[in-house]
Amino acid sequence: MVLKTRLCRLLALIVICTFTLTASAQVVRLDYYFNHEVHKVNGQSVRFHYLWDETQNTGFSIWGADFKKCGATLDSLNAAPTKANLKGTAIYIIVDPDTKKESPNPNYITQTDADNIAAWVKGGGVLVMMANDSANVELPHFNILAAKFGMHFNDDLQNHVIDDNHFEDGAIITTGNPLFKTAGKIFMKDVCSIGTQFPAKPALTKNGVTIIAQAKFGKGTVLAVGDPWLYNEYTNGRLPAGYQNDKAGLDIAEWLLKCVNIKLN
Repeated sequence: MVLKTRLCRLLALIVICTFTLTASAQVVRLDYYFNHEVHKVNGQSVRFHYLWDETQNTGFSIWGADFKKCGATLDSLNAAPTKANLKGTAIYIIVDPDTKKESPNPNYITQTDADNIAAWVKGGGVLVMMANDSANVELPHFNILAAKFGMHFNDDLQNHVIDDNHFEDGAIITTGNPLFKTAGKIFMKDVCSIGTQFPAKPALTKNGVTIIAQAKFGKGTVLAVGDPWLYNEYTNGRLPAGYQNDKAGLDIAEWLLKCVNIKLN
């Protein structure tokens, strides 16, 4: 009986260690190349907007912490997504590619970039594409990549919120949605809709409009969202009671990590 108990404990320890090693090996890499916004701080040009270590409202530090809670490692990519640059990446996130309004010399997504990313996804990687309303994101080149997976970011404005008196216009009920294990109501403001055809399909809709789409592509997975809605401004507790973007960030992180199917070495 004692031997059996010790054996069970040993097996449990092996399972825990295996899970920890697997999770910690999953690198979540955030694009800093297609989105490369700068502003002046004390006369110096400083990167900002959707950065892992950015704790201001415009950063992704809270969502990054969610991935780390799941055992993943955060990294960024300041160059084009070549095969070599994507090696070892479990999840690759592209957020709000720059327009000329945001960067004087934006790095547009090319057909070569799209081919490289698609090949990596096909091999088991997980790609996240976060757009925005068309006034604040470069959609034509982003759609070169989206088309690889049967997706198209539309030039429109959904969930438009005029001011805090119309906050509920940005509400989306997520109860029972497989992407959201704990969050039942989220907030997305001023998003673009997503058109889908095989292999893509809607993953979250509101009033018949697709806000989040997903696709299986080879061994990999793609998740597309019409807004970068998980940045700190909407996950730091400032939303009115009842909205659960903070929970949604962890839900999405867990879901994405479970989809990883790539050899990391």
